[in-house]
Amino acid sequence: MKRTQIAIQLYTLRDHLKSVPEFEETCRKLVNIGYGAVEIGGVDHAVIPPAECRRICAGHGLTICATHLSGDDILNQTTKAIDAAASMGTDIVVYPWPGDTDFSSEAVVAEFIAKLDAAGTAFAAAGMTLAYHNHQHEFRKLNGSLIIDRIYQETRLQAEIDTYWVQYGGGDPVAWCRKLAGRLPIIHLKDYRVNDDNSIGFCEAGHGNLDMPAIIAEAGRSGCRWFCVEQDTCPGDPFDSIRISFDYLAGLAGN
Repeated sequence: MKRTQIAIQLYTLRDHLKSVPEFEETCRKLVNIGYGAVEIGGVDHAVIPPAECRRICAGHGLTICATHLSGDDILNQTTKAIDAAASMGTDIVVYPWPGDTDFSSEAVVAEFIAKLDAAGTAFAAAGMTLAYHNHQHEFRKLNGSLIIDRIYQETRLQAEIDTYWVQYGGGDPVAWCRKLAGRLPIIHLKDYRVNDDNSIGFCEAGHGNLDMPAIIAEAGRSGCRWFCVEQDTCPGDPFDSIRISFDYLAGLAGN
């Protein structure tokens, strides 16, 4: 991992992205911390359209390395999603969340996977990559098979492994990086901590229980291009948390 490959998923800063001026100020703060790339998420595109995101990020020297878009748009209004990604100038689009998909139903799962594959084909034809972002839901078994295995076996999708949710689902983040070699353009480096009250929680990269150096090394061997910080909730100012994560990762990074 090079320092220039460290990115931030803007969902972490969603409360600071409610208007164009806030987006501008957030980008300014990101550059001051040291980030050079962002993954768009947590942005209401009715307020800040995709092209405006691109304009603002470019003005601050920030690369839009990927974007999360509406799952419904990706599956059911694919051309709209492709156009949004093109307006942002990124070639990696991520299916972010399975929503209310009934993962206990074989028929529902089969239809969901078929729609993902069809969307992936359309994105590929447009010169883009469609990746899948996991949570813990996909680590349940249906008819003896992990749903996440089926998603990657039955589609041509790439992966955006989320290390926290892999661990939460009972998987091994390092093993999953290895398993998805050649299909892992971006990863969410989200750490996993056992709190004082024995609850599980999010924390800054390098400050939890995950073996981040091993994860980063294996992801790099698998061809990962972007190492993306994400922290769903922060204990205080999220800019403080993402600075802690950046400083930790920058200390591991090469030139």
